[in-house]
Amino acid sequence: MMGILVIVIALGLLMYLAYRGVSLLILAPALATFAVVATMDGPVLASYTQIFMGSAGGFITLYFPVFLLGAVFGKLMEDSGSARVLADAIIAKLGSGQAILAVVLSCAVMTYGGVSLFVVAFAVYPIAAALFRQADIPKRLIPATIALGAFTFTMTALPGTPAIQNAIPMPFFGTSPFAAPGLGIITALVMFSLGMLWLNYRARKLAPEGYGNHPDAEFVPNKALRERAAGEGFDLMELPVEERPVSRPPVFVAVLPLVLVIAINLLFTFVIIPNMDTDFLALPLYGETSIDEVRGIWSVTAALVLSLLAVIALNWKRLPKLTQSVDNGANASLLPIFNTASLVGFGAVIASLGAFVLIRDAVVGLGGDNPLISLAIAVNVLAGMTGSASGGMSIALSTLGDTYLEMAYAQGISPELLHRVTAVATGGLDTLPHNGAVITLLAICGLTHRQAYFDLAMAAMVAPFLSLIVLITLGTLFGSF
Repeated sequence: MMGILVIVIALGLLMYLAYRGVSLLILAPALATFAVVATMDGPVLASYTQIFMGSAGGFITLYFPVFLLGAVFGKLMEDSGSARVLADAIIAKLGSGQAILAVVLSCAVMTYGGVSLFVVAFAVYPIAAALFRQADIPKRLIPATIALGAFTFTMTALPGTPAIQNAIPMPFFGTSPFAAPGLGIITALVMFSLGMLWLNYRARKLAPEGYGNHPDAEFVPNKALRERAAGEGFDLMELPVEERPVSRPPVFVAVLPLVLVIAINLLFTFVIIPNMDTDFLALPLYGETSIDEVRGIWSVTAALVLSLLAVIALNWKRLPKLTQSVDNGANASLLPIFNTASLVGFGAVIASLGAFVLIRDAVVGLGGDNPLISLAIAVNVLAGMTGSASGGMSIALSTLGDTYLEMAYAQGISPELLHRVTAVATGGLDTLPHNGAVITLLAICGLTHRQAYFDLAMAAMVAPFLSLIVLITLGTLFGSF
């Protein structure tokens, strides 16, 4: 019982102190050490060097290309003006009469194409503010509208998305970015529809208050916000305020790299890699692994590299400071991956404790005979406690991934279904008030939690949670498709 209490205290401190701005690079190993010392369950130094660092290093080894290339790609899309062009084009096409839909779709197109959600928020917010003011829609709905397009269905549900939340389950379950495509699309439609229904309902209900008296001054992040938001996927130190390109690209040039990300990902996943001779992966030199373990990472890496080169080629004259853009994007990838890796190391140490067996058995038993339910609960709760979708998912899979895979095989459940449930489950409680993306988005919009969080939570937490129930129900009844 004492061991379980220590683990709960460690997780609670992780949540509270991370919210207070303590670096996860210090916090995660310190709390892991605390758990080992308090339970007197194992050698302290060995737990740190062999378990914590081993697991954290393994995560970095596996996912560093995705973090690095995704950050550089997003930075080039921003610096070339492509992100702003896409937002302008979609919003102009739909007009102020469909302001909410226009903002959601502009965010969705860019994030599904691999652009960082922070880049999207910076690119879309000024246009959204002007559009909402013109349509006299309350400004307090802007964060929820951006969150629906950037933080939800394109991040977790749509098959093929290069988001890290869709990449992390692949090595654990031997799946690809396109796992359970039919279920993913249905879940995305449910998520999108529920979110839009709520936002349109609120726009009608709050119509008398209008846009409100807001100056909409340019957002400049302070030091505390930069540090807090960095752990959630992008380093704000690298974003504003920078020189814009002299000329903006035409729409087809702006959209082509996003199309390439998905198309190349699809091509490598189902055509090129399956036709490659990969028997060499069984050799000790290559880790004695199989193509199922690395196929997904290879596909996403290839898609991002080629699409990144396309951005450079198409916008060569619009990127006079190309080296600086690439350097800024590369530097911005380091803190997010090390933060997430530290959470993985923390989870590995917790899983090594004897008391964790009791917690594992209790969590696995939550869903009765259906492992999809307990998997969804475990991922959701851990994402909420860590304030990070990728962090919560990583802890859950590193500690319980093998258990759920064995249960799935025993009950005839497809690993692809496990993948999609895991990804979608990260997009619920991760949107609690202490989440870095939530804090950053509200700051960009110049609003407080009190003003805008309720609607943001309804669109980016409640709607995904209800969609997760639909996904589990369909997956249980019909299997993966």
